[in-house]
Amino acid sequence: MPFNHEVTQGEHLSSIAAQYGFPDYTKVWNHPSNADLKELRKNPNVLFDGDVLFIPDKEQKQESGATTQRHTYEISMSQLMLNLVLEDSYEKPVAGAPVYLTLGEKVCNMTSDANGKVQQVIPMDVQQCNLLIKSDATAYSDEFFNVMVGYLDPIDTLSGQSARLNNLGYFAGTPNNANDPDFQSAVQEFQCDHNLTVDGDPGPVTQSKLKQVHGC
Repeated sequence: MPFNHEVTQGEHLSSIAAQYGFPDYTKVWNHPSNADLKELRKNPNVLFDGDVLFIPDKEQKQESGATTQRHTYEISMSQLMLNLVLEDSYEKPVAGAPVYLTLGEKVCNMTSDANGKVQQVIPMDVQQCNLLIKSDATAYSDEFFNVMVGYLDPIDTLSGQSARLNNLGYFAGTPNNANDPDFQSAVQEFQCDHNLTVDGDPGPVTQSKLKQVHGC
C-alpha cells in the first residue's frame, strides 16, 4: 500500500528508497505524486527535515522460463556517489593526495585528481564515513574528518547556507538566525571573495554563487 514518508534530518532519497526495498531511487523520485517536491528540491539527495515523500507500491514483474534450464536475471541498481573536493586555505586544489575513506570496516584508498577531487561509490544507506588525507599540501594531513552523508540542507535554508560556508572554510558556526554575527561575517567574506555585493544578506544571488562554489 502506498504511503507518505516524512523526511528527518540526515535522510536522503537513496537511503529512503533502500529502506523500502527500491534498488533504484528514481522509481520513487519520478513518481507523479512527488512532482512538487522534485521541483522544490531539485537534488534528490538534498532534502529537508519535514519534507513529505510519496512511497509508491513496488511493481511486481514476472518472467517466464523453462524449468529445466538455468536463467540469469539482472536487477537495475542506482549508485550513490560521494564526491569530495580537497582545497587548501587559499582555495587551491590539493592534488595527488593519498586519501583513505573508511566505510564501516572497509577502507577505500584513493588519490585526489588535478582538481583535488575524489569520488567513491558508497552504499545507499550510509550516513557517515571517515576521511583521512596524507599530504604536505594541507595543514590537516593525518587528521580524521567525519563526513556526514545526507545532512546537507537545501541552499535556501539558514542551516544549508551555514553548512556550505563552513565546508568552504568561512566559519559561519551554527546560527539560530540570519543576524548571527559569525554567520553575517562569513557571508560578507564569501561575498567579498566572489565579487558580490557585500551586505551580509544571503539572498538569491549569494545563494546561487554559494551553491555553485560548493558544488551542490
